[in-house]
Amino acid sequence: MRRVVVTGMAGISPIGNDWATVAENLKSGNTGIQTMEDWEKYSGLNTRLGGPCDFTRPKHYSRKDVRSMGRVAIMATRASELALEQAQLLGHDKVTDGSTGIAYGSSAGTPEAIGDFGNMLLNHNTDGLNATSYIKMMAHTAAVNIGVYFGAKGRVITTSSACTSGSQGIGYAYESIKYGQQDIMIAGGAEELCATEAAVFDTLYATSTKNDTPGLTPSPFDVDRDGLVIGEGACTLILEEYEHACARGANILAEIVGFGTNSDGNHVTQPSSDTMANAMQRALDDGQLNPESIGYISAHGTATDRGDIAESHATAKIFGHKTPISAFKSFTGHTLGACGALEAWVAINMMNEGWVHPTANLNSIDPECAQLDYVTNDIRPLDCEYVMSNNFAFGGINTSLIFKRCR
Repeated sequence: MRRVVVTGMAGISPIGNDWATVAENLKSGNTGIQTMEDWEKYSGLNTRLGGPCDFTRPKHYSRKDVRSMGRVAIMATRASELALEQAQLLGHDKVTDGSTGIAYGSSAGTPEAIGDFGNMLLNHNTDGLNATSYIKMMAHTAAVNIGVYFGAKGRVITTSSACTSGSQGIGYAYESIKYGQQDIMIAGGAEELCATEAAVFDTLYATSTKNDTPGLTPSPFDVDRDGLVIGEGACTLILEEYEHACARGANILAEIVGFGTNSDGNHVTQPSSDTMANAMQRALDDGQLNPESIGYISAHGTATDRGDIAESHATAKIFGHKTPISAFKSFTGHTLGACGALEAWVAINMMNEGWVHPTANLNSIDPECAQLDYVTNDIRPLDCEYVMSNNFAFGGINTSLIFKRCR
């Protein structure tokens, strides 16, 4: 089996669209949560909070380029472009000769395009529909548009698994290279912010309603947390077979050494601590590592009662109480299909720079959560060889990724 390394990364997030900006906001404690004034028009929607990105279509993307893209696909394509550029593969023959595949996900396509089809069902006319409406709407719009824009002719794996879309994209890309199916994979996930996504969780009474104090929420693992906040973003990792990367002199950012994924097989929305723990153990087994090897855990950390409690106890079952852990969603909100990739990007960069961010707004740990080494208040210096990034989704889909420092 072949080794798999990361040779390029790029992200678009509510706290920045490049690592330097993201890192500065993490170090300064600046979150990207805002009161969404436009959501006032939705009667019955309790939350007015979101994590929007400061992102507009790049000027070099022509109208022809984006005619089949909604916002989610444009962000995904731009993140992939920047990641390919860092990997020194942008415009390279390897991207178009079949050597490069794609594993990329989102919870859904562009909500506005979905709304156009909804208009047809509700009002019995096709106003607003055109030849690209479905392409913008479909759940695999990001993966397909990335492939078309860059001319990639390898396998396409479309992961639409809600909160694990991005992490499954990375995991399946890793397996595609590990088992010899591709040399390079464009991997990750994306999501665009919409009130409809907030409404999904609002109906479950799982959203934060601290509408007048956006900087104080979400607060994963905190006793006073009141729910999640929806965000948006995109992130791409370029994965490559180790020998292939070395042969072309690529700068190796990290190695993926473990991936575990499973399903609860029990309930669509209620998490299972046991299968969460099993996914982490599967990743450790894949990497032939023991729990003590992991120096930091990037938590899923949604700030929902059941989710935080289940995740914390699953983590304690595998790792005990001494491994540092924090939740990136406390800064960005829950970016759904993008979160797994964004959190992997952040974890790798912090591992390489020797520090980890705290969980924002974590002031008093919920006594129902397991006793863990929660990183709070300020960044913490950390010198470690391995980090783990975990995600857990509706439908009981669980993922765990392990990255190794390469230096």
